[in-house]
Amino acid sequence: MSGVYPPPVVIDNGTGYTKLGYAGNNDPQYIIPTAIAVKPSQNVATKRGIDDLDFYIGDDAFANAKSYDLQYPVKHGQVDNWDLMEKFHQACIFEYMRCEPEDHYFLMTEPPLNAPENREYTAEIMFESFGIKGLYIAVQAVLALAASWADKNVKEQTLTGTVIDAGDGVTHVIPVAEGFVVGSSIKHIPIAGRDITYFVQQLLRDREPQIPPEQALETAKAIKEAYSYVCPDIVKEFRRYETEADKFIKSYEGKHSVTGKPFNVDVGYERFLGPEIFFNPEIYSSDFLTPLPEVVDTVIQSCPIDTRRGLYKNIVLSGGSTMFKDFGRRLQRDIKKSVDQRTKTAEELAARRLGGAQVRAAEVDVNVISHKKQRYAVWFGGSLLASTGDFPSYCHSKQDYEEYGPSIARYNRVFGSIL
Repeated sequence: MSGVYPPPVVIDNGTGYTKLGYAGNNDPQYIIPTAIAVKPSQNVATKRGIDDLDFYIGDDAFANAKSYDLQYPVKHGQVDNWDLMEKFHQACIFEYMRCEPEDHYFLMTEPPLNAPENREYTAEIMFESFGIKGLYIAVQAVLALAASWADKNVKEQTLTGTVIDAGDGVTHVIPVAEGFVVGSSIKHIPIAGRDITYFVQQLLRDREPQIPPEQALETAKAIKEAYSYVCPDIVKEFRRYETEADKFIKSYEGKHSVTGKPFNVDVGYERFLGPEIFFNPEIYSSDFLTPLPEVVDTVIQSCPIDTRRGLYKNIVLSGGSTMFKDFGRRLQRDIKKSVDQRTKTAEELAARRLGGAQVRAAEVDVNVISHKKQRYAVWFGGSLLASTGDFPSYCHSKQDYEEYGPSIARYNRVFGSIL
């Protein structure tokens, strides 16, 4: 399919934020909270009418939270309420993108292990409610791998790698071999950006009583984003703060939302303890105790043996919660430590079997890739794919939908897999 057509619309719905924009751009045009505010008495399943248009999304939803019910249609990466999701998409298309959906192809994203029925619901909403020209539903992990190609340090453009996608509500470790997600090896980690915010809030609450209670979460989030980093050794870091407090303790200035009076918060151990829950989760909760590097190593070891070297060599970070300073360096060091220990043990066992003969195994290259498009890697990968000249041929068209129904969304045209 060739010819000039309006740029496709790329929509990446995350648990915390939705990224919107036109294909071909380097960054999304809009980044809005995935939240919707509806009237308290409004039943989203009732007949459509004037009341059905009375809702707000994104930042406007929070601004009207006092008189409306604030709800989140996406939870832990999966759509939780399809009626609210349809309303949310309606506002995204008409209020933000300001486009005629009948003229555009759309690229939507989906989380790993998304149920086929969810793909069908998405197709039904986009074709039935909005009459879009064509739809492609892409797996977030594959788009994140493609986004890493933009980094100048990436010499080989490959669709084999391990994606660590850590957003606001959920973290996934997803192995991808030649563009195909190894579904049986995917691991879900119940620690993400929101948990770091809650942990920082908890630490501040014990020490900074002057923070207004209604602004505690917002203040914790601002401090996390402005000052947090990953340290190489938590014990040594405590000592550095004790001996050089003036150098490491920062000051955050906020303003009371009601009185307008400023307040100051000393930011100390929270700077490194927040992101540390990825590497020592026991300091935050007793429900999940496996460090992220160990999860990544376990995921790769559970994949087919001929893919493992490629998965270690290309560990790609994606999502805002991987943006902490030195996050990739610490992750690479800890994974490499596990891999080297396993290699050493294998060499010793082989030497015993061979009567003491020295055995040397080929070194496993562990490489964690951080890049400039990391925060919005999924959206940027979608923008790259949708801006190619062949993209319309990858999409399911409205004619296909009308002829075969929503089941067409189960078929992925790029890699030819039935989902």
